[in-house]
Amino acid sequence: MPAPPPTLLRIRLTPRAARDAIAPGPDGGYLARVTAPPVDGAANEALCRLVARAAGVAPSRVSVLRGQRGRAKVVRVEGAEETAVRAAIGAGFPPAGR
Repeated sequence: MPAPPPTLLRIRLTPRAARDAIAPGPDGGYLARVTAPPVDGAANEALCRLVARAAGVAPSRVSVLRGQRGRAKVVRVEGAEETAVRAAIGAGFPPAGR
């Protein structure tokens, strides 16, 4: 069975937040917060780990395609169905109560 095509997600990132979280945002995109600072790619790496955890894939399967230096990003997720990725993130991650 062939691997599913990559999923592209539009994400608005806020670094130096109190905790890591991702949730649906406006216009079909997502809003993400990470505790890492926007220095030397640390916030991008934290975003990739967060998206990977939410999508249930290895962090190496997630990369920032566009927006390495800005808040508006396009993230590529490989190895998971788009509907499953969007459903997992659509519920908000981490789930309430964690």
